[in-house]
Amino acid sequence: MEKKNVNIVIDTIGGDNGAPVIVKGAVKGIEENSNVTVYLTGHEDELNKLLSEYTYDKNRIKVVNATEEITCHDGPVEAVKKKKDSSLVVGLNLVKDGTADAFISAGSSGAVLAGGQFIVGRAKGVKRTPLAPLIPTSKSPSLLIDCGANVDARPEVLVQFAKMGSIYMQNVVGIKKPTVAIVNIGTEEEKGNALVKETYPLLKACKDINFIGSIESREIPFGKADVILTEAFVGNVILKLYEGLSKMILTEMKGAMMSSFKSKIGALLIKKNLKKTMSAFSASNKGGAPLLGLKGLVVKIHGNSKEGEVISAIKQCNNFVLNDVSGKIISGLVKEEEKSEE
Repeated sequence: MEKKNVNIVIDTIGGDNGAPVIVKGAVKGIEENSNVTVYLTGHEDELNKLLSEYTYDKNRIKVVNATEEITCHDGPVEAVKKKKDSSLVVGLNLVKDGTADAFISAGSSGAVLAGGQFIVGRAKGVKRTPLAPLIPTSKSPSLLIDCGANVDARPEVLVQFAKMGSIYMQNVVGIKKPTVAIVNIGTEEEKGNALVKETYPLLKACKDINFIGSIESREIPFGKADVILTEAFVGNVILKLYEGLSKMILTEMKGAMMSSFKSKIGALLIKKNLKKTMSAFSASNKGGAPLLGLKGLVVKIHGNSKEGEVISAIKQCNNFVLNDVSGKIISGLVKEEEKSEE
């Protein structure tokens, strides 16, 4: 069966490394995904000049001019409402009107969240829309949900996040019966703050997920659960600590390996295996954090993303759309809502 054509719009303004890395990633992304067409939103003249340096199928990369920029210093909601011709707003409107199936941005996280909800819009039956990145573990990647969108989520919202995360892991990662665990300060059922204590029995009673109980943060890197459930404040702390700790360990390892002649020889001997191990913990091959529960797909990648992250996010979006993950999340939640009303 022929694959569906997937249209992905990428915001080229707002990332730390500028439009050049986005363009490079887009060119390589369509080479690796033969059914994908990319729309680049940003400064038309700059983008056309950058694209002229590459050989690619001109029908599969299209430039959409945008004259304004939303920065991290702008109030997200106000910026989305006022800067109608920003690359971010122009891109999100392409998803809203059906021109594109997915949107990728390395720009302001707040603006991506606000724009996703106000422009693309929440799907029917969705209480809140969580950000859900895949994080590396010693086993397969786990989904951290939520990591930044809802710092004051209610118990019923977290249960819905668990359902969304399970559907995501089944259809994007390919795990048949993903395990779900809620972040806690201990594994005993009676432990936790008020939110965890109220949510735990609801998760336990939910037949749509494979709930295995609480998970302590030290267990997360060992892949003890496929879906790591938490509200956004704790989730964001986990994500940022993960990122900082991995950079620190990598820096210390490099320093140790280059500290003497003997250590340099040892580094050369293990270089191939070490490179393979470290690649498993690289953000460049995990894609971005999708904002789940919208009418279309919106994905936030790191502000300092390079072409590797862009390529990975294109692949992620393509897989997401081909497997109709948004549709499956929405239909699953609608069915649950109908059951609860009976």
